[in-house]
Amino acid sequence: MNVIFENEKVIIKNQPHLSLDLTFDCGQCFRFNKNADGMWQGVAFGKNLVGYTQGEDTVLFCKKEDYLSVWEEFFDLKRDYSVIQRSFSHDQNVSHAAEIGKGIRILKQDKWETLVSFIISQNNNIPRIKKIIESLCQTLGEPLGNGLYSFPTAQKIWEAGAEGLAPIKAGFRVKYILDAAHRVLNGETDLEYIASLSYEEAENELMKIKGVGKKVASCVLLFGYGFLSAFPVDVWVKRVIEKYYDESFDPVSLGEYAGIAQQYLFYRERYLLSAEN
Repeated sequence: MNVIFENEKVIIKNQPHLSLDLTFDCGQCFRFNKNADGMWQGVAFGKNLVGYTQGEDTVLFCKKEDYLSVWEEFFDLKRDYSVIQRSFSHDQNVSHAAEIGKGIRILKQDKWETLVSFIISQNNNIPRIKKIIESLCQTLGEPLGNGLYSFPTAQKIWEAGAEGLAPIKAGFRVKYILDAAHRVLNGETDLEYIASLSYEEAENELMKIKGVGKKVASCVLLFGYGFLSAFPVDVWVKRVIEKYYDESFDPVSLGEYAGIAQQYLFYRERYLLSAEN
């Protein structure tokens, strides 16, 4: 991989394991959308990003300092995904899914934003999740320009209360969002401290928040904390397990990168379904 800096443009060359299309379309991130020009645009850590992938090259429109301080880690670009793909050679299913999903990377997202986003994701589909999150940011976030907004802080959400959150139409999830905000503000849930814990301890801490079960906790740990062994089981992944494995399947067999395998399997199942329709 070569990285070239040109004014406020970053060109990532010869990186076949980075596809913005695949990475932003596999259910791990909800604040990036493709515009009419085929460019992805969104916000992370209060920074705007526009970019596209063509062949093995990805172009990001951002300042060099933003790339080095935010986007390099956000896209996990220091990790060699070709080595990870080879580690799945013992599992034909995952190996095949990894070929189809080649280019997906696990994003390292803001912990608070990831927590709230996956609370909102419960019993929800991706278009509606994105709509609710966008409404939340427009209602309580700070304007960043180009119609984009920052993700609101726990303080802003708690001060808004149930009445202030009513316009986002999150339904039963509002009480869970408020509980998360309250716990973060009073120190009962320390999101930075959780990063220092073992997976099981971190999961238990997150599950003290109302509405956070194993599935939501595993998503937060995978996409917000970088616990790459986390293996969230949603409707799609449950379907994959029933379709390709028997009841003895244990994600532990996929090793320390089980979470990356999960994303490959998730994407392939959605890809195959769309190909059939």
